Amino acid sequence: MSGWLTIAGLGPGAESMITPEVSAALAEATDVVGYVPYVERVAPRPGLVRHGSDNREEIRRAEHALQMAADGHRVVVVSSGDPGVFAMASAVFEALESGDPDWKHLDISVLPGVSAMLAASARAGAPLGHDFCCINLSDNLKPWLLIEKRLCLAAEADFAMAFYNPRSRARPDGFAEALSLLREVCGPDRLILFARAVSTDEESLRVTTLEDATPDMADMRTLVIVGSSQTRLIEREGQPLLYTPRSAS
Repeated sequence: MSGWLTIAGLGPGAESMITPEVSAALAEATDVVGYVPYVERVAPRPGLVRHGSDNREEIRRAEHALQMAADGHRVVVVSSGDPGVFAMASAVFEALESGDPDWKHLDISVLPGVSAMLAASARAGAPLGHDFCCINLSDNLKPWLLIEKRLCLAAEADFAMAFYNPRSRARPDGFAEALSLLREVCGPDRLILFARAVSTDEESLRVTTLEDATPDMADMRTLVIVGSSQTRLIEREGQPLLYTPRSAS
């Protein structure tokens, strides 16, 4: 049996947001590999083995997937959102580059998914309608000083900013520091979106200003978007619309 490895994004949560291309790969797979909550999103079926592991075992998980593909398995490595955005695609390629040379001959593909950033932006309106950047606020794999530098430069350049992993139990203070920094650079009136668990039954959206934003408005299931100086809010009945115009002066 000829093995292959596919790295696939499951989207932000709703089954309807999984692309047909990803669904087809999962239907052919003999093995699914990933962080436990993501693996559990793939329904069990005869002939499929699900390999769930801890969130901080990315390289070990990638090596396991590569070796199974080398042994003839049809392997799908799953991530939430898009696998190329702070997810498993980079981890697999890190393992590929430093691992068994034979792995480089494998049939490997990456299938995109709907990222949390894009899903949150769509739910709110179009806050990423002009130039924007995306920053992971976790300091697990990079120093906090580098995060602060990137925040300052992005704010000074007047990008809209999307933040992944803003706050966790292990990192309760970093997001407070980020908010304080952004207030200094952007001013207190800058609009900020807290989009939690988008596309799931627990979805919630909150738009406020940096002045009124508090760290407890975010957790690891929250995608945060800070608007540029041009970002606007259209008040109306029901959910207001947050958007950034296509042009800038």
